Amino acid sequence: MDRNLALEFVRITEAAALASARFMGRGDEKGADQAAVDAMRKAFDTVNIDGEVVIGEGERDEAPMLYIGEKVGKRGADSPPIDIALDPLEGTTICASGGVGAISVIAFAERGNFLHAPDTYMEKIACGPAGRGKIDLTKSARENIQIIAAALSKPIEDVTVVILDRPRHADLIYEVRKTGARIRLIGDGDVSAGIATCTSDSGIDLLLGIGGAPEGVITAAANKCLGGDFQGRLKFRNAEERARAVKMGIKVCDQVFKLEDLARGSVMFCATGVTDGPLLKGVHTLSDNRASTHSIVMRSATGTVRRVEAEHNFNIKPRV
Repeated sequence: MDRNLALEFVRITEAAALASARFMGRGDEKGADQAAVDAMRKAFDTVNIDGEVVIGEGERDEAPMLYIGEKVGKRGADSPPIDIALDPLEGTTICASGGVGAISVIAFAERGNFLHAPDTYMEKIACGPAGRGKIDLTKSARENIQIIAAALSKPIEDVTVVILDRPRHADLIYEVRKTGARIRLIGDGDVSAGIATCTSDSGIDLLLGIGGAPEGVITAAANKCLGGDFQGRLKFRNAEERARAVKMGIKVCDQVFKLEDLARGSVMFCATGVTDGPLLKGVHTLSDNRASTHSIVMRSATGTVRRVEAEHNFNIKPRV
């Protein structure tokens, strides 16, 4: 897979971030998400790939979202076949409320290398490089916290676990607090939270809990690039979701998917901040019809991580 594609794709996340950031703090979740989708879809048309969205924002009948199975890119005779996992605006509520850590994100790999996960829930655990190969989703929260504490050579009281603030996590939160570990509750955005376990200055050591399955695949791709780890297990809300998973090729519905099950081979990842967060700075508006963006671009093949700061002059380059 051509490494230059990563820089092509970061232009796509920049476009989506710039478009959705105009809705920041305005309370319009649907408007922000739609702006990101429209900008991302248009930007894909400029890239020479034969792309297929395998992790998207739902099924075809939920368009105009970028849906699972949608074809993107120029799709010419010489276009490489690429599988794409994306979220044009990860953290719609965060953006709409002016909160912390909304991002636009894309992960991509050669055809067939991402798990085709249905739009359902997933039980997740994610950590940084120190815990790679040691965490285990089949173990209790206490056991995994003990594993991470030992791997990081810190007392359990200094371990910070990030969990989505949802009623379904009441028992998990209680169990984690009983260990003495600290908890950072977040309202949305578990992709950036999962990735943050791999960055030493984030203050986050472990992600636990249930969130979206598509976001789980995206997080696994990013953590693979950063040398971290991720495991997930699908949690179906009804029989229809289970049947759809089987149709998509999931053979064992209660399987614990390890990182390599979710993102195989060489993968690339890019994200652009929409609002300021632990992973990226958000879009900042500047004087004279300009704006700045902050992005991250990663490749699993080399472990290279690039941070891209860009200034956009809309007097010359119109907004998407």
